[in-house]
Amino acid sequence: MEWAIRVALATPEIDRVIVSTDHDGIAQVGLDGGAEVDQRPAHLATDTALTADFLRELIGRLRSGGETARYFVLLEPTAPFRLPEDISVCLKLLHEQQLDSVATFMEAHLNPHRAWTIDDGQARPFIDGVVPWLPRQALPPAYQLNGAVYAFVADNLGPGDPAVLFGRSGAIVMPKARSFDIDDIHDFAVAEALLANHAVPLGRFA
Repeated sequence: MEWAIRVALATPEIDRVIVSTDHDGIAQVGLDGGAEVDQRPAHLATDTALTADFLRELIGRLRSGGETARYFVLLEPTAPFRLPEDISVCLKLLHEQQLDSVATFMEAHLNPHRAWTIDDGQARPFIDGVVPWLPRQALPPAYQLNGAVYAFVADNLGPGDPAVLFGRSGAIVMPKARSFDIDDIHDFAVAEALLANHAVPLGRFA
């Protein structure tokens, strides 16, 4: 949480930082870090709640309170190695190309041409007709979302759409070294080890 707040506050284009939560401990971290805290409704704070749904609800209440910002940025706390320039370049692309949304990507861990499915104990390529045995250099480039930055036109986030990358969308590819998404305690331990060994180029944010 603190990493996400620090980077948001250090991004010149961001003029308001809000932590959305229903948890008192997380709220206190947000306040201590210099962010505003918004009380998220309980039904939008479950493990099955969609991010897009909480964003729509939050944006609606902010609009009712007089907020007029055109662009919003979502910074999930599970991606600690983003930098202010990653956010700035997303907002620049969003604005200059008049897009609906922009997100950060990384080179895919597994090229989909090498993915398999197993049906009744029988393995076959996940994509029909591909050759999984080709050398890496012969495969088409593939990318995956790295969860670091989502920037979008707030009022273009359509009702009922589960996606945070939507409409006319753009992509920013971040370096692998900073494209780290923490999903479990193992990932957390790896992230701490990378920091301890100065293996991530974070400058003053390390």
